[in-house]
Amino acid sequence: MAVPSSLPAQPSAADVPSGGQPGPSSLKAPNPEAVGQNGAFDIYVVYQRIINNEDISAPLAAILALTELLSQSNAGTMFELVKALNDGAEALKSRVSNPIGLNAGCELFIAFVTLFPHESASFPELKTELIRQGQKYASEALTYRAKIAEFALGFIKDDSVILTHSYSRVVLQALLHAHKSKRISVYVTEARPRGLGIKTYEALTAAGIPCTVVLDSAVAYVMDKVDFVLVGSEAVVESGGLINAVGSNQMAVIARAENKPFYALAESYKFHRLFPLSQYDLPTHNPGILSFPQPPQNAEAAGSSSQSSLKPAVVTSTSRSSGSTAPVAFAPGQRIMTPEQIAKNPDVDYTRPDLISLVFSDVGILTPEGVSQYLVGMFAG
Repeated sequence: MAVPSSLPAQPSAADVPSGGQPGPSSLKAPNPEAVGQNGAFDIYVVYQRIINNEDISAPLAAILALTELLSQSNAGTMFELVKALNDGAEALKSRVSNPIGLNAGCELFIAFVTLFPHESASFPELKTELIRQGQKYASEALTYRAKIAEFALGFIKDDSVILTHSYSRVVLQALLHAHKSKRISVYVTEARPRGLGIKTYEALTAAGIPCTVVLDSAVAYVMDKVDFVLVGSEAVVESGGLINAVGSNQMAVIARAENKPFYALAESYKFHRLFPLSQYDLPTHNPGILSFPQPPQNAEAAGSSSQSSLKPAVVTSTSRSSGSTAPVAFAPGQRIMTPEQIAKNPDVDYTRPDLISLVFSDVGILTPEGVSQYLVGMFAG
């Protein structure tokens, strides 16, 4: 799908900011929920409000935040409008620790605005139409997971044993959809340090799907028992590679060694014009990740550092995207990583395209090479 000149229209979803065509007066109407501490429009405040909705992922939240920025913009020309959108996108990126998904949504919407046919009678009418199209696209995008689940269903056989990683909305919907007509069993990794695999386990168990939580360090141990691996995505990049919760890459390496298919599920708005060559090319990488601490100056400091690794038996892991929490239990007196040690570890990793069997998306079932071709067409106009 190339960036469309007219984004598809769908009925407005209840959890998406109101659709419909705003009148010209609404373009400058102040939104109390979008006002920052200084009284000015704050796109980050808008983004945080939108992403608190469990159904909306970072790229969609970014698109909806940019449409709201359009409604507040005083731009009188297309040049000024695109500059305002780029400035808004940069403001979002600078305040989010993991901007990868957000970047994908921003670049998609800005490309759409840039390529949109300017057939309106006046510039205010053009802005109104852009806002309406952005809201309709976000509304339609909420149906993409159901499409992907239907595509994936054909690859899930009866009595399949599936391995998944951490928590993914689209993977969860695919598994729940498959459970309606087929018997499946699922292994899910704990996904330290946030423990979001527990969230997946609870959702699958509540639906009646046999599910077992697997230690991240036991992926190779369990791989021989599974039929295939099914993971979600933060982004699928121009090389056809995958950016996802850290641990996905090692899972793909082990799956390849065991000749097990490794499938990725990704909505098309997560396709991202990024071409990393290694883990260290990701936007989330910084010098603090995997850095070595300075050695303690004396024995007393060393003893204090050692004792700081002793933590209570239960910790709570928080999802940065959804704000939800999941308890992760440990044996009494067990040593676990301190917050400082966790902060030195990556949040996401990159999986090379040669390790990925197929990418299931709302635009079809693609090879990693197919994703590259799709991205070229998407931004070619």
